Amino acid sequence: MEDVDPPSDRPSDPSSATPARLARTVDGRPLLGGEDGFVPLASAGIDSVADALGAAASAGGLPAVETLPAAPTPAEHLAFGTPFDPGKLWGIGLNYADHADDLDAVRPAEPASFMQPATALTAPGGPIRLPPSDETSRVTAEAELGVVIGRTCKGVDRDAFGEVVAGVVAVIDVTAEDVLQRNPRFLTRAKSYDTFLVVGPWVSTPMPLDRLAGTTVRTVINGVTVAENTVDRMLFPPEELVSFHSRVMTLETGDLISTGTPGAGVITAGDTVRAEIDGVGALAADVIGGA
Repeated sequence: MEDVDPPSDRPSDPSSATPARLARTVDGRPLLGGEDGFVPLASAGIDSVADALGAAASAGGLPAVETLPAAPTPAEHLAFGTPFDPGKLWGIGLNYADHADDLDAVRPAEPASFMQPATALTAPGGPIRLPPSDETSRVTAEAELGVVIGRTCKGVDRDAFGEVVAGVVAVIDVTAEDVLQRNPRFLTRAKSYDTFLVVGPWVSTPMPLDRLAGTTVRTVINGVTVAENTVDRMLFPPEELVSFHSRVMTLETGDLISTGTPGAGVITAGDTVRAEIDGVGALAADVIGGA
């Protein structure tokens, strides 16, 4: 692995590190959290979310909230924004074998990746704003597990996943499906409407591969589970996606690889979409009509 930022010495057992949650409020205040709530990130002696992502991918990770000199605020008393400022946004299509079969699609021999603009991002809660119906009349939403890069790297080996990844995050990815069906070359446009990518409410870190094994990803619309599957059913697991894309380009702190969905559901104005990822968190967003 060629590293632009050399790694620190790693702990012998990263899976034993205390889990932490990195978040931001809607007005941009960075937070560090755990099961009991969140404290200001500054109480951990960390100045910025970018620094926290780097610390999460280094030896020792982030400190446990209970060790810090601040009283935690319960999550239900906070309004969360996007937990970090994402850099490059990679999406992966057809990455669950069952989903590809459901769509009668040919399973890709290598990751079917695409990029999305930062303007597609919206905060937890949304809203996801539907485009005008004369542009698209069939919009779908899907839950995904997002992998957040913690430090600059290039040519990452699969087994170096824990050395460069800060953690994982819940993602809701939205598609103008009828635009895509007109022509597969329209994928970028179908994925790029404003508010079509919801990320949050926090980055769960550390998240070594043994902790991801068997993790369930679930798409829920109006309280009904429309699709679910486990990470071990991916055609290209998270460590392979990081390795593959780091060979294409240098990955940097805050880059996001959204690893694909177990399945999507059609959404209309008034719906509520949830991405539920066991052991990581749940992300919800309301859907409203377009202008």
